[in-house]
Amino acid sequence: MALYLIQFSYTTEAWVKMVNNPQDREARIKQLAKELDSEVIGFYFSQGEYDGIIILEAPDDESANALVFASTAAGHVKSTKSSRLYTMEEFLNTLKKAHDINYSAPSGIRRT
Repeated sequence: MALYLIQFSYTTEAWVKMVNNPQDREARIKQLAKELDSEVIGFYFSQGEYDGIIILEAPDDESANALVFASTAAGHVKSTKSSRLYTMEEFLNTLKKAHDINYSAPSGIRRT
């Protein structure tokens, strides 16, 4: 299972509706994740560019993307950003593979 960071922002209309009628959005996202053989590890609201984040454990990219697409299709989310997260072991394995690759820039490009 892989981990994903999903950041999201609600539309102004969604905020108006939720302020007037507070709702537990985490419960529905957890249910949706379960339907995709996935699990919500964390669901948080935040300050800044995005209104909240979800830490999702999913079997593959397709399942993670399906959660994002399904949960935003209703039109109440104005933006999302998803990122695959890697454990230290996965990261170190990636660095080791990169070390063994010899790749050069196109001719005429100087290193900075």
